[in-house]
Amino acid sequence: MSDTAVPHQQSPQRLSSPAAAPMNRTTARISTLVTAILLAALTAVVFDTVRAGDNQSNPGRLLAGYAVAWTLFAAATWAVRKVPARAATALVLAGAAAMALAALAAPPRTSNDMYRYAWDGRVQAAGISPYAHPPAAPELAKLRDDWLFPTKGSCQGWGLTHTDSGRCVRINRPTVPTIYPPVAESWFFTVHLLSPPDSRHKPLQVGGAVLAFGTTLALLTVLRRRGDPRRAPARAALWGWCPAVAFEAVNNAHVDTLGVLLTVLALGTATAGARRGALLGAAIAVKLLPVLALPGALSGQRSPARVLRTVSAAVAMVALAYLPYLAASGTDVLGYLPGYLQEEGYEPGDVRRFALLRLLLPDAAAEVTAVVLLALTALYVWWRGDPARPWRGALLLTGTALLLVSPSYPWYSLLVVGLVALDGRWEWLTVSLAGTVLYLGGRLLPGFPLQAWAYGTAAVCVALGACLRAAPARRLLDRRPGGSRPA
Repeated sequence: MSDTAVPHQQSPQRLSSPAAAPMNRTTARISTLVTAILLAALTAVVFDTVRAGDNQSNPGRLLAGYAVAWTLFAAATWAVRKVPARAATALVLAGAAAMALAALAAPPRTSNDMYRYAWDGRVQAAGISPYAHPPAAPELAKLRDDWLFPTKGSCQGWGLTHTDSGRCVRINRPTVPTIYPPVAESWFFTVHLLSPPDSRHKPLQVGGAVLAFGTTLALLTVLRRRGDPRRAPARAALWGWCPAVAFEAVNNAHVDTLGVLLTVLALGTATAGARRGALLGAAIAVKLLPVLALPGALSGQRSPARVLRTVSAAVAMVALAYLPYLAASGTDVLGYLPGYLQEEGYEPGDVRRFALLRLLLPDAAAEVTAVVLLALTALYVWWRGDPARPWRGALLLTGTALLLVSPSYPWYSLLVVGLVALDGRWEWLTVSLAGTVLYLGGRLLPGFPLQAWAYGTAAVCVALGACLRAAPARRLLDRRPGGSRPA
């Protein structure tokens, strides 16, 4: 009976396929062309925006460029869903490469962190621990040059500041030691060793482009193996084409991108255990934020042995990374990190921690409430999370943390962008957009509660996305003619 049942069930499709095939091919070609045009426009906007000025001299122009870029990004990621998988993969890779090249067209425009990276690499190449002395220390005077310590001009340009002695310097916080953990420092050292003499900012930007593109490749690989291969290109595009990646990972060369790559590998290529823990520990030793992915890495794991292997491997990797620097610097190995965590980019006035909670609670209760909410979210992710999709819990906890803390630095959200690409819950990208609006728009709207508005809007978008993905909403969308579920 089975020999006759299969042809009988397939016959309607076979009869309709000759007429449908030309239509499908035409639709695919149109979708491919539209996506390519949108990508070309997005690349041009990124190129023009990074050459338009910096966030101090021309914040309005930058904000407008970012707005256009995000709009084109949304249109392109929507259009690519209708492109056949093979063509979509080619577009994702070509678009990611083109955007990275466009972001290389100018020096950093909105953050001068990269200059500290270059300095730390130089210090290590001289055989000195980056945690031992601040850039302004006389012990490091022989390492200074006219690029990082300009001696000509009025010291009035973007990113320039003064040491306590009045010396001009491009490095932020020049009177305190570095804040960066050891794997980040190893990256700075590696880039310095591979850089041609007097190449200045470009090697670190190229390194950022390599990391960003490598993350796109990792996402494509993981999503093909562990997700739906047909959706893999569209998901990877959420990272590869995201304006936040071009501006923060490439143009500003933020080392957070290395942490994102390691986190994607930890959650996507390894099961819960020592290997996943080691990769996640390496990510934590780049920037501390990936520690929020640890409960996600343990999603649904009830075995004490497996939990212990994962956590102990992560802790061991962090400790191992610190060992060489601990031997050189002793207890100074933490550098200025404790002080930085107290500041964390918040200035007195309109930008404060826990902006959304402060709308509802007294200041004294906001921090405690945030800690309790994050702890409960972490427990939920660990106990009820899906072990087949550990990135879903990691996204929930990381995104919730950023909504609650409401940071003014948009590059913190690069990890969220990477996790969104793994999971497909695009509404969390509004968290990245909120940080960008706050960072660039604060100068344009002094006194306006932009932090609460930006992150409040992001929170509403996340809540709406969750409602649309709830079972009743899915059934309603499925019953509509031509209705489609959220990705």
